[in-house]
Amino acid sequence: MRFFRDVYQFMMEGARAHAKWDYEVSMNIIQNRKKLLILAVLALPILGFSLVEAADVIGGKTAYMPSYYNTTIFLASIGVGLAAGLITGCIGAGGGFIITPALMAAGVKGILAVGTDLFHIFAKAIMGTAVHKKLGNVSVKLAMGFLLGSGFGAVTGGYINKTLYDSDPILSDFFISSIYAVLLGFLGFYGMYDFLKSRKVESGDAHGGPAGADVPPLAQAVQNLKVPPMITFDEDFVPGGRQLSLWVLAAGGFIVGALAAIMGVGGGFVTFPMFVYVFGVSSMTTVGTDILQIIFTSGFAAIKEYAVYGFVFYTLAMGMLIGSLLGIQVGALVTKVVKGVHIRGFYALSIISGFINRVATLPKKLTELGYLGWSPELNNMIEYVGNVVFWVSVGLFGVWVFGKFFANISMLRGEE
Repeated sequence: MRFFRDVYQFMMEGARAHAKWDYEVSMNIIQNRKKLLILAVLALPILGFSLVEAADVIGGKTAYMPSYYNTTIFLASIGVGLAAGLITGCIGAGGGFIITPALMAAGVKGILAVGTDLFHIFAKAIMGTAVHKKLGNVSVKLAMGFLLGSGFGAVTGGYINKTLYDSDPILSDFFISSIYAVLLGFLGFYGMYDFLKSRKVESGDAHGGPAGADVPPLAQAVQNLKVPPMITFDEDFVPGGRQLSLWVLAAGGFIVGALAAIMGVGGGFVTFPMFVYVFGVSSMTTVGTDILQIIFTSGFAAIKEYAVYGFVFYTLAMGMLIGSLLGIQVGALVTKVVKGVHIRGFYALSIISGFINRVATLPKKLTELGYLGWSPELNNMIEYVGNVVFWVSVGLFGVWVFGKFFANISMLRGEE
């Protein structure tokens, strides 16, 4: 049980760090009139017209589109972004985990959902990250070594997804759904167990960890692997700095890049805890390196591995960006007027509903692949129930958050 707890805490630390970045870039966009104007110019034509024909031009090849496309699908993408933003802003972690599963639940092919999610992350990073304010302590050598590995990882992850899709689109959807079922099942059920056991609000800054002097035992062992070439970093915090093998750093980057390309989550939920607790990098240096990682890894994977092959649906990415900007702001405000224990409970339920949704699609995929002999009626019923559970759970969470927001809007205005 201790092992699973450590893994859970490791992933949640990363999810919180990624959520903090997501909030910062979203607020950077919202508070900048020029960026909002650019977003409006890009979004208004999409909101104003049906994009059945336009989607073939700006969304990729027809063969890679969802089974159908209309304005409802675009509005659904706004809803997906809104839900992810509410979870990120209100809970401070985990919103990005539901985007790809939610797009698939809305009828988007798995590989297209992954590519679109990556492009959405890349677009948000480019528009919202004030890089010059965050890179004061970044180690260029660490960043370059890590990005070298993440580039190869992104190519590998993209190759896996494209190969499975070329072999059989059903196999591709099964693979992506299975990965999310495992991830969401672990996070959701352990999160619920942790919630029921403690009933206490988790405390601590997502950007905790060693600020300079303290290095976790695992990181000390990793830094003692003297496999040249060695990279020196954190000279500003430790006399002479610390050292890490380029090969270890690149291996970590490879894992992050592969996860980003396979799942479409950008890899940010792994980068922060990996740097702090595995590599022993100071949290201040990690922040700047994580920003670079998100921008370049998500951009490289989205464009190199998906967009050029038609696996990015730009209109859906725009819808998610619009929805998430609203959701993350409302969610962050609601945290001032609700109890943390309630937020934790809703988080676990939301993630578990995503798990149920992905698991409910697997019998149908296995039957279509010839591994099960269940009837189409039974498979469709199971998938339908999974969709209902997911959308009702996410919808109730959204209603609860907005209800708290409007019920306390006077007090929130006073605080602002």
